[in-house]
Amino acid sequence: MTDRVRIDLQPLGETFEIARGEPLRDALFARGVEFPCGGRGTCRGCRVRVAAGAPPPRPAESAALAPADLASGWRLACFLRADAPMTLEVAQWASTILADDTPFAFAPREGLGAAVDLGTTTLVAQLVDLATGRVLAVRSALNPQARHGADIMSRIQFATAPGGRKTLTAMIREEIGRMIGGLLDDRARHAPPGPLRDVAIVGNAAMHHLFGGIGVESLAAFPFEPAHAGPLEFPAGALGWDLPGDPPVRFLPCLGGFVGSDILAGILATRLHESADLVALADLGTNGEVVLGNRDRIWCASTAAGPAFEGARIGQGMRAATGAIAEVSVAGGAMRCRVLGGGDPRGICGSGLVDAVAAGLDLGWIEPGGRLADGAKAIPLAGDIVLSQADVRELQLAKGAIAAGFRILLARAGAEPAGVSRLHLAGAFGNYVSRASARRIGLLEFPLDAIRPAGNTALRGAKVALFERGGEAGAYADLRSRVEHVPLAADPRFQDRFAESMAFPPAPD
Repeated sequence: MTDRVRIDLQPLGETFEIARGEPLRDALFARGVEFPCGGRGTCRGCRVRVAAGAPPPRPAESAALAPADLASGWRLACFLRADAPMTLEVAQWASTILADDTPFAFAPREGLGAAVDLGTTTLVAQLVDLATGRVLAVRSALNPQARHGADIMSRIQFATAPGGRKTLTAMIREEIGRMIGGLLDDRARHAPPGPLRDVAIVGNAAMHHLFGGIGVESLAAFPFEPAHAGPLEFPAGALGWDLPGDPPVRFLPCLGGFVGSDILAGILATRLHESADLVALADLGTNGEVVLGNRDRIWCASTAAGPAFEGARIGQGMRAATGAIAEVSVAGGAMRCRVLGGGDPRGICGSGLVDAVAAGLDLGWIEPGGRLADGAKAIPLAGDIVLSQADVRELQLAKGAIAAGFRILLARAGAEPAGVSRLHLAGAFGNYVSRASARRIGLLEFPLDAIRPAGNTALRGAKVALFERGGEAGAYADLRSRVEHVPLAADPRFQDRFAESMAFPPAPD
């Protein structure tokens, strides 16, 4: 008997071999399969269909999946082992990560710079010509830490276990170093890459700590403040990166709590801090951050929205990838679904979830309190995909947290939603979600014409930072002095605002 087992991935047409008896989790993660709960078997987010060679279901799988799904070969990837050859259907995990090519004003410098958006779920890196501002190469990847949990709190829980922080720090440093080396290799195929002068990285507070090798215990308990909010700087060689010129690697500073340098970068990218009018910014990724302000004063907060906007903790949820229901509309008294890539749906992503609930409200299938009408257990969407009562509740928790956060910031500013001239929606979810559906469910209470998708503002802001060497003595110190972090958990009004924001708005006349 051979000690190696063949695994076929369809319809990708990829094959690999792995030692008999080895877990498939790491090999599948490297090929795009996500494990939202960190491989604990509690979320069903890593469902894959074993088209051939399906093993007997484990007790946890029998409890998590319907008998019909089990009979069709569906299994949880976190439990799969290479006990025998098998064929897996994993097409639903191929996706595009949001980059950014938006022009911005800058003062030219010599050489090259690398900008990195270190997201909880995804990584994007760009090589920039500092003389022209032109993007020369782009690399993207899943954050390898995600195999230990998709959301921030799962990641922090792993990091506080013995050896966990060192593992996560080593993983992310190695991956980003590999990506930057790849950027230089990509450029070298067309022209000599030239000297790398600077590397700017942005990310949330947990990513800031884990990249820097800083303990995250302070982020795991009230009042959830970072152990070190300032900027981090390392020579590339100290991170184990063999880069020409040994450039400085800067991780931009946090703003407080779970509001990290990705939001500082968003402020720089949207120039919110230069606006005379009141402007808002929201990044509704794995963590939810909201900002409100102008050139005089800025308030920011992070909300425990959970990962529903990225399809996690939803019964048949998935990222915005091939096979995901991404749009739902109402036609002829029924729901009509659009599936990314066409074909049969394999799940529903965040934008589709918001659309589906908005459509259910308009059709009267979902009550304003969130209960499915007429005692229904689920709403059929397309194929075998349904919207369950638990899914609606999960979205209510997420949207209630975001709406309540904005209400608290508006109260601090003494303003109403109608007084906000523009709301920048950052990130992939903000780029694709329907503004009308977001308003219909009460996620965003601002005027529809004020809500604008802003793309990857974290990455754009990291590029802006490549041209601003003032650091703490310059623009960031001045900007941070105008920013007030509002810890929502300590605000006595938050729970009341959160409870009010859970309900859906009544149907418009």
